[in-house]
Order: sequence, then structure tokens, then C-alpha cells
Amino acid sequence: MLDKSIKIPGPDHPITVEHNPCRVVVTVGGKTIADSRNALTLREASYPPVHYIPRRDVDMSLLQRTDHATHCPYKGDASYYSIVLAGKRSENAVWTYESPHAAVSNIKDHLAFYPDRVDAIEEMAAPEAGAF
Repeated sequence: MLDKSIKIPGPDHPITVEHNPCRVVVTVGGKTIADSRNALTLREASYPPVHYIPRRDVDMSLLQRTDHATHCPYKGDASYYSIVLAGKRSENAVWTYESPHAAVSNIKDHLAFYPDRVDAIEEMAAPEAGAF
């Protein structure tokens, strides 16, 4: 992680962060790890969208911080967690930007999950008004 450059999103590398209107639920081993109606969805260039879930909506007791770290010139330094109950498959399965760059500052205090290291990341549409 020697190169700590900072890049600003723009037309050549767009990044948007928007409130996700759906309920986002993350499960591992039949257990709900995260359940949020306040998730943010980050879209970056041509990468798949990533859901960032507020820490308050994640069962932090099931996560264990690791020494793994990465740097993204657009977002900042990422810290990682493993999911305790899922074994080797879920090592470094969760990441967070504790001090993100200004362009994506709203993902601070949020966590993201690698889809291939959890059982599911589901978006559940909110019911229509008046529907039962």
C-alpha cells in the first residue's frame, strides 16, 4: 500500500452513492448478519453496484476485525472483518472505509459484504402504499 494517491471521480471514472429504497438483508449460514432499510448503493465506473449498510444495522458481534487493509485512490483506506460463524470462506468478507475521501464521505460508518463470501445479499422491495 505504498501508493496513497487520491483521485476524484469524474466522467472517466464516475461514482455515485444513493439511498437504496429496498430493505437489504445479508445472510450467512442461515443467520441474518445485516438487515437494513437505510443501505446506500455505490455505483463505481463499470463495477457491479455495492451495498453499504450502516453499522447499526449489522450484527457486529458476528464480525472479527482483521489486519487486512487495502487502498482505493477514489474511496480511501479500507479495513476488513471476517464473519466468525462462517469459517474460512468468510475471511475478510466485510470491508469499511472509516475515513473515506470527501467524494464518498457518506459511506463512513457503513459496511459492505463480498457476495461470494456470504450466502445472500438480498434486496427486498418495499410494499406499495396501502398494500397488505
